[in-house]
Amino acid sequence: MKSSDRLRYKIQTATVTEKLIAINVLVFILFFLLKTIAYLFQLPSDFLLEWFVFPKEPMEFLIKPWSIITYSFLHSGIWHILSNMLILYFSGIYFLNYFSPKRLLNYYFLGVIIGALVYMLSYNLFPAFQGTGRSYLMGASAGVMAVLIGIASHIPNMRVRLMLIGSVKFWWIAAFLVVIDIIQIPMGNAGGHLAHLGGAALGYLYTNQLQKGNDIGKWFENLMDSIASIFKQKERKARMKTVHRTGKTAPKKQTSTRSKFDKDDKQKKVDAILDKISKSGYESLSKAEKDFLFQAGKED
Repeated sequence: MKSSDRLRYKIQTATVTEKLIAINVLVFILFFLLKTIAYLFQLPSDFLLEWFVFPKEPMEFLIKPWSIITYSFLHSGIWHILSNMLILYFSGIYFLNYFSPKRLLNYYFLGVIIGALVYMLSYNLFPAFQGTGRSYLMGASAGVMAVLIGIASHIPNMRVRLMLIGSVKFWWIAAFLVVIDIIQIPMGNAGGHLAHLGGAALGYLYTNQLQKGNDIGKWFENLMDSIASIFKQKERKARMKTVHRTGKTAPKKQTSTRSKFDKDDKQKKVDAILDKISKSGYESLSKAEKDFLFQAGKED
């Protein structure tokens, strides 16, 4: 198997959690490479970064509204991204056993958004933060906490085995991390800890409402589906080819038409399998579906 085929296969079969982790790691490496280049050439290293981190000032946020999402893909150091990605991977495994990949994205990004808003409100309302000057939020912690607290609220009494500790209930882990964030607020990085708590609150509320039959994140899922459908339509149009033939070439025309139908049927089957993966995960596919998807990827 070619390395390019192997890479494509891994991307197609990766879970949504693994894809989020991969994006975070790639962005981390990219920005630190840019920072290294800026250091070597004695250039301002934070100029680009400031356009993607989330500010505490509402007016600055209006200038760069995309920062309410982009800040979550930026991390300040190795430990920062390592701890976030480990917790995301751990909680994502359990989450995807009970909920769909799309719902995980709902929790993650709504946690990111709520965490940012809690950070901004806190820095503009609490007297403790008056006169702190410029401040920015970065890191995926709010989204990670939303996923962790969300699944812990759904299966609070499930026992999880941790190294050096043994078997503990899921809600103990969630409660420990929430308490750590609360007691660390006066010790430093107060805005970050408040954002974590905002994401945790979203995760708990989301699960609580789901248990009552209310999907408070459905609007976000619909928005993402609408955006994805736009890109799918553009991709399909790019694949379409117009063939004009003249002369008596009826047999060739029939062959061409049959080939077009075969390709359309194949694409429909691929789309159906990808939709099944997005809803139920890769493991829900049969062996025949997995083989068909891999073979289709090699032929494109």
